[in-house]
Amino acid sequence: MTMRRSGASAPREWSPLVRCLIELADTPDDAAGVETQLVTVALLTVDRVNAADYASITALRGDGYATVAASSDLARTVDEAQYNSDAGPCLDSVDTGAPIAVPDIGSAMRWPGFREQAFALGLRASLSIPLFAGSGSTLAALNLYGRDHATMGALIKAVLSVFEAQDGNAESGPEVLDDGSRELVIGLTEAHAVRATIQRAIGVTIARENCTAEEGYRLLRARAADTGTTLSRTARGLLAEQR
Repeated sequence: MTMRRSGASAPREWSPLVRCLIELADTPDDAAGVETQLVTVALLTVDRVNAADYASITALRGDGYATVAASSDLARTVDEAQYNSDAGPCLDSVDTGAPIAVPDIGSAMRWPGFREQAFALGLRASLSIPLFAGSGSTLAALNLYGRDHATMGALIKAVLSVFEAQDGNAESGPEVLDDGSRELVIGLTEAHAVRATIQRAIGVTIARENCTAEEGYRLLRARAADTGTTLSRTARGLLAEQR
């Protein structure tokens, strides 16, 4: 199943989960509503995605990691086991900006603290997915914890395909997913399209202004604020000017 990316170029009747992921990717990192968006992503995911029995959001706060949203105390406990040992898939996802899949928690020897706590609580697979806002830098990780290998395995395959495909399309897996899992995959695909558009515009700004990537993002953000439009809409306008 190939998913056409919109880059948020036109309004669509997206589900709340898809819409939230798109809007997060189109929101400046320092916007007041980002924290609320992260909480919403976690709650919508655990509500809609059958494979995810529990969900949480890990983010860097100060000098350490923190759970900024959790669907249950169980998810928070598994997160804290990783923070206490300074090792685990949610930390690696935030640090590397890559999805970290654990299809068999019982075999996760590289993270003993996580393995022991998660397995003892009946969890059998997990997936940590990097999330980003307008700058494109990893902002947090969405952690999904499941009790069933098979359903989590199908979800892991589909999500990894979004990150692995060079063009950002998910080419395999969604056909066998439940509706909520499919929404998650579509939302991630569309969020990547938004990020790609913004990053291209930042590249144009860098070339025009002879500035750094960080300065290019700030200039684009300021332009969006001045015109009262979203980052992606501003980026598309800038790219149209370039053409």
